[in-house]
Amino acid sequence: MGRWIAAVQKGFGKKLIRLHSWNAWLVALLAITGLVLVGGFWREILGEGRVWVRWIHIIGGLALLVPVVYYLFLASKHWKQIREKPNQKMNVILVMILLVGWIISGILLWLLRQVGPAVANTALFIHDLLTWVGLPYIIYHSLTRTAWLKDPKKRSIRLSEDAIAKPASVPTGKAAAVTTKPSSAQTPSPFYTRRAFLRSVIGIGLAVSVGPTFIRWLGSSLTTGGGSWEEMAASNPNKMVPDPKPLPASLPPEGGGAQGEFRVYTVTPIPSFDNSNWSFTIDGLVDRPQTWNWEQFLKIKRSVQVSDFHCVTGWSVYKNTWEGIPLNDFLKMAGVKPTAQTIKFYSGDGVYTDSITLEQAQLKDIMVAILHDGKIIPADLGGPVRLVIPKMYAYKSVKWLNRIELIAEDHIGYWEQRGYDKDAWLPDNLS
Repeated sequence: MGRWIAAVQKGFGKKLIRLHSWNAWLVALLAITGLVLVGGFWREILGEGRVWVRWIHIIGGLALLVPVVYYLFLASKHWKQIREKPNQKMNVILVMILLVGWIISGILLWLLRQVGPAVANTALFIHDLLTWVGLPYIIYHSLTRTAWLKDPKKRSIRLSEDAIAKPASVPTGKAAAVTTKPSSAQTPSPFYTRRAFLRSVIGIGLAVSVGPTFIRWLGSSLTTGGGSWEEMAASNPNKMVPDPKPLPASLPPEGGGAQGEFRVYTVTPIPSFDNSNWSFTIDGLVDRPQTWNWEQFLKIKRSVQVSDFHCVTGWSVYKNTWEGIPLNDFLKMAGVKPTAQTIKFYSGDGVYTDSITLEQAQLKDIMVAILHDGKIIPADLGGPVRLVIPKMYAYKSVKWLNRIELIAEDHIGYWEQRGYDKDAWLPDNLS
């Protein structure tokens, strides 16, 4: 084993340079794919390609294990080289914490179904925190340190004492006339080098570009769900009149309100509605197709339920108090024809659709919701009306719901066309 490690450590300096280069490319790949995955703009542009981006991100995260594990075999020799350099020691420790933290939290998110929502929510927060804090630093580190290691005057890797004591003999003849470069002791170093200037520019650029986004993310992550909901409600572009009056069971919401933070994902720009452009329809293979305007819709008998809300990307919001009309009530009002097999849901954005079977629709907690924790649902979160299917992942809970159609054939929804599971059942540890 000792011989094998010695063989691995041979050419230590060049291998350390390559490690920094590999690390820089992998982190850059993960940064780009990660930002694409959370960006609403890219969700619409990429469509089905987003599923491939997700897998590239997962594979890239697993590949990050390679330089981390490889470095462990070089660590003992590297540590000796920097034993008298506390700043470099701290840098190594910080980089390893970032890389290992990313890898572990990413794997936990990948294994959401196995680890459960409590662990996944914590892993998601840690993954995001390490990203916003560590990504600028590790990009800066990888870019500058790769060049730094190539400079023999700066790197900690030195020639052995034998090599210093016994320099190679200088050949005679014309080659002997070649003059040697002056040593660093003979050449005064400038007060502020070009490399130092570039490092500063990179560092300042990363801080300016990433800093404000991180501050906004940290603020939303540390506040309660009610605070963020109130902010979205205050800027809600929907102008529906009158406001629905919550039932006594909605206020105060059970358990004090929803626990967790919603993340806003859309495939189109967020639409807005008012009384003039909003209606709700149930049609297709039904005996009594019906359409309601907003005032009529508010007169339909409502009920209240408390349920958890789980996104396939790894986050959850617990104990949501939803108020609305059970889906089965709409089916009874319309009368389902024997030839109907599928219920198709339409979003008011004009693009998004999804579906469930009539058998799946027998679940009693599927609701067409108009209130959350006793308050209107803002446009960012799918209001004025959204579907809620607690036992399925949230991409089935269509936002801005304005039409239900009963059809005889199967229907593949927006995200199912792009690689998601058609039956979005939660695993046993979530449902």
